Amino acid sequence: MTATYTYDVFTSLDGFGSFRAPGDWGGYWGKQGPELLERRRALYAAPTRMVFGATTFREFVAMLGAATVPSEALDAWVGLMRAQPATVVSSSLTGPLDWPDATVATGAAVDVVARLKEESDVPLRSHGSLSLNRALLAAGLVDRVQVTVFPVVTGVTGTDPVLGGAPDLDLDLLDSRVLDGRTLELTYRPHVRRTATGR
Repeated sequence: MTATYTYDVFTSLDGFGSFRAPGDWGGYWGKQGPELLERRRALYAAPTRMVFGATTFREFVAMLGAATVPSEALDAWVGLMRAQPATVVSSSLTGPLDWPDATVATGAAVDVVARLKEESDVPLRSHGSLSLNRALLAAGLVDRVQVTVFPVVTGVTGTDPVLGGAPDLDLDLLDSRVLDGRTLELTYRPHVRRTATGR
C-alpha cells in the first residue's frame, strides 16, 4: 500500500510562511492558543516519517539544537515532530546529523519521495520545506495539503510565499477546523490542473 504524503504548512492570511522584522509577533505570529497546540500534538503523536528539504532542516536544527531554545520551539508537538524518523532530501548535507533519527537521501526530491511512498509503512509528512513541496505538488506526489491560516496579514514584512511557484491546483476540501476561535486549519486533496496542451 502506498503511504500518504501530507504537506503541512503555516501561513498568514496573505499567504506568507515567515516575516522580517517581527517586532512583538514571535513564533506562530504569537497566536498559538491551547486548541492549536493540542491539535498539533495530536497530529504528531501518531507514527509518521518526516520529510524535509535541506534548508528547512538546517533551520530546525539551528533552532532546536541550540542550548537555549526559544519558548515557542519547546511546544509539545515540536518535540514529537523531532522524535519521528526523518528523511532529509539533500545533495549537500552529510552525517552525522543533529537530529535523533534522520537520514540523508540524495537525488531528485520527486524520485526520493516516490520511493518513500512505496516503501514506508507509516504516513509521510513535511512541515515547511517550501521548494521541496512545490516540486512534489507539480509531480502529483502530495496527497494532502494541510494549511494552518493564522489571523495576521504580513503585507509589509511577509517573506516566503507558501505556494508561490506551485502549479495551478484544484483542491478538494477534506476537513476544516477553527482553533482557539481565530486560527483556521484547512486540509485539501490537491489535483494538478492541466491545460488543453497538457502542461
